[in-house]
Amino acid sequence: MTTTRTTTILSAFSHLTSRRHHHHQVQRRISSSSSNRKMNSSVNRQISNLISENDDLNLKLVSSSTSSSQVGEATDSLLTVFEKLRRPYNPYPLIGWNCHIETIFAAFFRSLPGIRFRRECLRTTDDGVVSLDWVCGDDTEIPVDAPVLILLPGLTGGSGDTYVQHMLARARRLRWRVVVFNSRGCGGSPVVTPQFYSASFTGDTREVVKHVNTRYPNSNLYAVGWSLGANILVRYLGEEAENCLLSGGVSLCNPFNLITADEDFRKGFNNIYDKALARSLTKIFKKHALLFEDIGGEYDIKLAANAKTVKEFDEGLTRVSFGFNTAEHYYSCSSSSDSIKYVRRPLLCIQAENDPIAPSRGIPYEDIKENPNCLLIVTPKGGHLGWVAGDEAPFGAPWTDPIVMEFLQHIEDAAPASWNSCVTSDDADHSTNGLHKIGV
Repeated sequence: MTTTRTTTILSAFSHLTSRRHHHHQVQRRISSSSSNRKMNSSVNRQISNLISENDDLNLKLVSSSTSSSQVGEATDSLLTVFEKLRRPYNPYPLIGWNCHIETIFAAFFRSLPGIRFRRECLRTTDDGVVSLDWVCGDDTEIPVDAPVLILLPGLTGGSGDTYVQHMLARARRLRWRVVVFNSRGCGGSPVVTPQFYSASFTGDTREVVKHVNTRYPNSNLYAVGWSLGANILVRYLGEEAENCLLSGGVSLCNPFNLITADEDFRKGFNNIYDKALARSLTKIFKKHALLFEDIGGEYDIKLAANAKTVKEFDEGLTRVSFGFNTAEHYYSCSSSSDSIKYVRRPLLCIQAENDPIAPSRGIPYEDIKENPNCLLIVTPKGGHLGWVAGDEAPFGAPWTDPIVMEFLQHIEDAAPASWNSCVTSDDADHSTNGLHKIGV
């Protein structure tokens, strides 16, 4: 089996071990004096030299956080949290050699755990409806104060998708409560007003998080998003900043820069995905077309109903619904790459270098590097929502799932009592050196 290397960029977030007293929110500001920074610089060099010599773990500390104690904690945390990264990333033979084969294989042949759900329809403030799918039996089997994980599927995705159910099953084995957030029209969620959802719209996410927080006030909340769901999640984290009710998040296969993603989406074999997603969008639209009869304005209902590409659908419907001048204007204003710098909660981003739908050239490397709250893992293979590698390949859970749960469990273990600390903009200025690089 061919061994490849995973390029992993990890920005050390110094606040992982911050605490919040049970049932109370405490916002904590981390400060550092000039003398402390000088002392820490010396300690950082010693730690860097020590770790650089550890060839067994292939761990290279490029630079480190500004606090000596925090550096030690962050470094130890990386070795513990990302234990799976000690192993080489080995794409599954034949399947993993080509991004399109891997993407299509995962979409059609990955096993479905077959989770039984109980649906809750949540009415939003604009009279729309989103559907929350809770696992049957969780109210009696999971402790009331267990951490809650909110899952945001990709474009047109829902609780029936294999990658969603595999993540759900893994989290549940760790005694986490999990709920799938099905956007308007997705996963069988009803559409009751002439508006779907979009990459720019975080209103429904905000309402869902508030609703879950009200329902489980003694639990820490986390979220995982895939593809367009990841873009929405990162935008939400950036908009909420220090006031975010989530204790952490994970972004997978995030297109980040939607202009770049749109350019690549319409090239070569990617046209296949474009047409397939357009068919899914028009299928959802046609079920609810009567809501848009005689709607007037700039809507092009005929174009939306017969769209051959995602961009045609967005031009005819989405960009008008959310107040954008053109599809390009919609993509430009909806990219989560612009939100990374404002994220104030631990955020893990995992991308595949060969992702055909979320191109790696759109990843905001510098903003992730400069934000001490963010971590980035880029694998050499993986396709889009593929990652057919690891112990359960080829038909089981994606390679990413155990890493995601190690990350989230680490945050939860460091914050048993409703963790809600924050790092301010000033703190981020002191922490921009917190960049680790691991090769596995």
